[in-house]
Amino acid sequence: MRRARYFIRPKRSMRIVTTVIIFLILWILGLFQFVDSIPNRVFDNVKNTDAIVVLTGGSLRLGKALDLLSMGVSKQLFISGVYQGVDVRELLKVLKREPRQLENQISIGIASDTRGNAFETKAWIKNRDIQSLRLVTADYHMPRSLYEFKFVMPNVKLIAHPVFPDKVKRERWWAWPGTASLLISEYNKFLFAWVRNEINLPGFNREIDKENISIVSERGDG
Repeated sequence: MRRARYFIRPKRSMRIVTTVIIFLILWILGLFQFVDSIPNRVFDNVKNTDAIVVLTGGSLRLGKALDLLSMGVSKQLFISGVYQGVDVRELLKVLKREPRQLENQISIGIASDTRGNAFETKAWIKNRDIQSLRLVTADYHMPRSLYEFKFVMPNVKLIAHPVFPDKVKRERWWAWPGTASLLISEYNKFLFAWVRNEINLPGFNREIDKENISIVSERGDG
């Protein structure tokens, strides 16, 4: 018995190849545009905000946020994304800061991703008179962080305060495999966040219930 043969017609095959090539070109153009949007400096270093929020992921971010708090740029600091069970005093000891000076101004959250950072920050500011936030995170993470925060809190003024990890090579980034991989990964995450939010994929755009957001450590009312 002769087996049926399945094949793609030449015209259909060409359409598929053309679509893939166009998609790849658009993806590459978008990647370079995304990299160009990564801040290369802090544009506003001194303006006061109602609070500072830092997204954890390295001591450089936390150190900068604590420096800003010590300078009086804001009177409240929210650290979003700390491992559950870590408290303010323990965190300050790890960073070799004086707990008695800063601990009453700091709150800690436990989000596990950037979208969670935005939602738990929204929950944290809910009962506080906070209209502006200084957002501290790594430079390559800033575009996605700003996008998620603006989507979740469109009425809150955000000031970007990037930090610049030495491991991320900004000049000729495509020639550094580690940096290129990091930026491509961040770009793809940004695209997914955009599709999830703007196209409103079923099941992906439901607001996180406030019962699922915990502020695990607070000292004072700020």
